[in-house]
Formats: sequence, structure tokens, C-alpha cells
Amino acid sequence: MTRPTTPGTRGEQASGAGTRLPLLDVLRGVAILGTLASNVWLFTARGGESIMIFESDAMSPMGAFAADPSLDGLARGVFFLAANGKFLAMLTLLFGVGLAIQFRSAARRGARWPGRYKWRALFLFTEGLVHFTLVFAADVLMGYAVVSLLVAWLLTRSQRVRSAVMWTSACLHLLVVGLLTAALALRPPAETPGAAGVPPEAVALYAEGSYLDQVAFRLDNALLLRAEPVISFGLLLFMFLLGVRLFRAGAFGADETGRRIRTRMLVWGLGVGVPLNAAVALLGPDLFFVDRYVAAPIVALGYVGLVGWLLDRVNPAGAVVTAFSSLGRMAMSGYVLQNVLCAFVCYGFGLGLATGLAGADPWWVMGLWAAVSALFLAVATPWLRRFGSGPLEALQKSVLARVPERDRAGAARR
Repeated sequence: MTRPTTPGTRGEQASGAGTRLPLLDVLRGVAILGTLASNVWLFTARGGESIMIFESDAMSPMGAFAADPSLDGLARGVFFLAANGKFLAMLTLLFGVGLAIQFRSAARRGARWPGRYKWRALFLFTEGLVHFTLVFAADVLMGYAVVSLLVAWLLTRSQRVRSAVMWTSACLHLLVVGLLTAALALRPPAETPGAAGVPPEAVALYAEGSYLDQVAFRLDNALLLRAEPVISFGLLLFMFLLGVRLFRAGAFGADETGRRIRTRMLVWGLGVGVPLNAAVALLGPDLFFVDRYVAAPIVALGYVGLVGWLLDRVNPAGAVVTAFSSLGRMAMSGYVLQNVLCAFVCYGFGLGLATGLAGADPWWVMGLWAAVSALFLAVATPWLRRFGSGPLEALQKSVLARVPERDRAGAARR
């Protein structure tokens, strides 16, 4: 372990010691509901989350419109296109920002680094493992935990080293995406993912199967269902380090520096990312990996700039901003619990609405997202006023407080 020194960048100094950056909380709230806008299609699909294995073409944003060029297909395509991959990238970026904030806090306390952070990462990995096993196959927390340990170490290295790793990871990621895209394009039509559709037994599993049967399915297919964090490892590492760099540059501050950086993100992210993303999506499912893992992160930067631009022009104490900020402060709980709720609403062991309302696609799916989002926004502020933190955040705090004293001593040393 090393003792970090407090970075002296203008952006970090502008944020002030111990001062929360309001934009970050709002962005976290937006990112949580944005990930649900992508994931809700997994919960409501015929065969549930198993389409990640058996019908990957269904995960193409404009795939429904290509198969059904109607208003319904267009509505689903546009809604999914606006969310797919963007908020995953935004959430990844914000995890990097959070890691930079924790590093800065340790430096100001004179604590060693990573010190107790490795226990936080272990908790995050364990939580992700439980979430994957018991709730949702597309968990992101496990991947974040692994990447965060590497980035935590990189924070003790020079900016030159971090830049080299950041851009190397981006290049390797593009290489992986290129190879996967070529593999999709060169497969014979009969072997194209999704050609055979979801097997009847998988459809039955999520329509009427038991909860324990679904848990067993996730465990039996863990290698396939956990492929995304492996495929996107380079992107995760890049976005973590980009989050660190943007934070230290002052991109999230309320001063002129922050506004200038966010304006650039808005202009370039949306100006370049949206046309690129739309073009890639319309070209078909063979470009799925380019769509989700290359074009979408660019748009995500534009979304960050857009949220910042809006926040600069509205009442920061207004009810809507406060609700998003509160949800952002309990982002971990919001992420997991919204998936718990959707699983109960959609799958056969619960209300089974994915089967019962299948004929109302895509409108009921978008309605489900809106209803769950409204519920969490309505509950978040009263919950924090009563309890001070989200349930999973409180659990994390309680568990980490029990770390043996010999491990806490270095983190508390001044």
C-alpha cells in the first residue's frame, strides 16, 4: 500500500474538501433509471433474460423495427436505441469518478491507499454475485468490482501511466469489438444468433417456472451470461479512467470550468455519437457490438453534458432534481431493487405480466419502466429523510465497519 498525495488539480480544488457535487448525485439517479430502460426489455421478453444467450438479435435496438416496420416496432426501437449501452457507460464513468473521490478523501486524511478500499471492492463483488445468482443475469457490479481494484492501484501511479493504460485499453477494446463484429458478419445465416429463437423450455421457465429453477438456470449458464464484463473489460477500464480524468479536470463542478467541459461533452457526444449510433443501429444486428460498446459510450458523454446543461438552468432545490439526487445517493439500492421488482412483476413466480401482457408490446413495457421509475423517484427522498442512506448502502457501511482493526489502522493513520 502507498500513502496517496492530494492531487492539486484546479477541478478538485474547486469542488472543495468534503463538499458533495450535486451534479454527480443527479447523474447517478439518471443512470440508474437509464439502465432500467435497457434492462426492462430483458424482463419482459419472451424467455426473459435467456434471450441474452438464445436470441441476441432481439437486443439490437432497431431489430424489432426491422422485423416489424410498424408504429409499435418504431416506438420500441427508438426507446431502446435511446437507452441501450448509454447508461451502462454513464454508470461506469461515474464509478470511476467515485473512486477518484475516495482516493482524494484518503489523501486528505493521510490514509494509506488502497487500504480499506479492497474490502469495499470485495463487498461490491459479493453483492454482484448474489444479485446475479438470485435476481438478474445482466449484473454489472461484479465487473465493476474487478476493474475498480486495478484502477485503485493505477491511482497511485503517475498520470502518464494512467493515460497509457487508458488509451491502450481503448485500442484493445476496439480490436475485440472488431473481431466480434467480423465473427457475426461471417457466420452462415443458419448459425446467426437468434435464428433458432428461444427454446420452448426457456420460454416456459420464465413464464411459469419456479424461482429456484431460474436461479439454477443462471448458475448452469453462468459462463455465457457473464460474458459481457469479459468482452467489455477494456471499455470498463477506459470509462473508469476517463471518469477519474474528468473529475480531476473539474467537469462536474458548478464553476465556469465545469460548464465549459460539459458543453464540449454535450456538443461532441451528441453531435458525433447520435448520428453514428443511429446509423449503426439501422445497419442491423451484425453491428450489435459496435452499437452497444462503441457508439453508445460516445452518446453517454453527450448525455452527461446534457444533464449538466439542464441542471444549470433549473431550480437545484426543485422536487424533480431533489428526487433524482436522492435516488443517486442510494444508487446501489436503486439498481438492485428495481431489478427485484421487475422480476416479480414479469416472471411466472410472481405476477407473470410478461406473459399476460405480451400482446400489448411495446407500450406496456415502456409503461412498466415509467411506473417503476416514478415509484423510485417518489420513495427516494422520504426514505433518505427517514433513514439517511439506502438499505444496501447501510448494509455496506455496517459490514465495512467490522473490518479487523489491524486493517483499519493504516486507513485511519494521519
